[in-house]
Amino acid sequence: MKYFKDLKTIIDINSYTENKNGVDKVGEIFDAWFEELGFKKNIHNRGSIGNHRHYSSLDDKNSKKLLLLGHIDTVFPPNKFENYTEDDEWVYGPGVCDMKGGNIVALEALRNLIKKNIEIKNIDILLVSDEETGSDDSKYLTAKLAKDYDYCFVYEAAGKDMEVVTARKGVGTFFIDIKGKAAHAGNNYTDGHDANLEASHKLQNLVQLTNLEKGTTVNVGKIDGGIGANTISPNAHLVFELRYKYLDEKKRVLKEIDKIVNFEYVKGTSSILSGGIQRDVMQTSKASLELIDNIQAITKTILKHEERGGVSDANIVSSCGVITLDGFGPFGDGDHTLKERASRSSFKSRIDLSDKLFTYFIKNSDFN
Repeated sequence: MKYFKDLKTIIDINSYTENKNGVDKVGEIFDAWFEELGFKKNIHNRGSIGNHRHYSSLDDKNSKKLLLLGHIDTVFPPNKFENYTEDDEWVYGPGVCDMKGGNIVALEALRNLIKKNIEIKNIDILLVSDEETGSDDSKYLTAKLAKDYDYCFVYEAAGKDMEVVTARKGVGTFFIDIKGKAAHAGNNYTDGHDANLEASHKLQNLVQLTNLEKGTTVNVGKIDGGIGANTISPNAHLVFELRYKYLDEKKRVLKEIDKIVNFEYVKGTSSILSGGIQRDVMQTSKASLELIDNIQAITKTILKHEERGGVSDANIVSSCGVITLDGFGPFGDGDHTLKERASRSSFKSRIDLSDKLFTYFIKNSDFN
């Protein structure tokens, strides 16, 4: 099948987020593919990361608009995990499911419209270049563009039973820099203000904010500080992550984080908090469930759905009030590892699903 050859073409190009040259090469290939289908490209140039790419179709202002969202960056630097391979059941390589494979699904479904002489309108595509590092740059562009759309389908990988995704946790990454006072641990022990000890108190109190019943987790993933065994530590640094399912939990934890940062457990220390929420929570909504019901009626298939703890750019679009479903890509596993793979049969399943949805969307105004 031709689309697996296309997938190989882009998998064989390393597009590690910090490899701007590789990311842009992949983007230029998508430029050609989408321009062949009549899309107009709008390149958002960036200096140190790959350029973001927005492709627009004909605009019928009397109809609703659909955004297809993906990313073209991957997680492994050059010479670490590269090249496409396949067997009868699986395709292998960096991005086959996360998420170059999903982008190919969307592309192939749009190609099918052209083969059926259906003029593509009110369906646009956004491919960003920095999703794997938190979308720190592209999230502003995504949020700005999202306001022009009624619906968004995100082509991250499907679930094991071909589920789409209705909810994802919100995520924030934070840093605490603690300043103490150095002193000789033998001769002048009481003259020091131990930043490491202060960090240990803060770490324990941060972790206690976790509420597993509500899906809230706080993880201090990295801690460092001090000079050596014979010196009272003059500094310490904590890196921690917050994930949450509910907005009220976000508010609770953020309030408590401020208290922990500002409280002086060890006299003479001071602390500064930085970082923040990267992607807000995507919650299952009545509108998203109604859309799934409508999709099932349109396609005459059962479409399962699930909630995930991981985040994607679906969080960003959903937070803008756009009816958003994720997981329209192929099924795969091992993403972010050297064993990433995607099911060959799931590509056809997802292409057929998107083909039916796009066809209906263009021909009918009652999509929801």
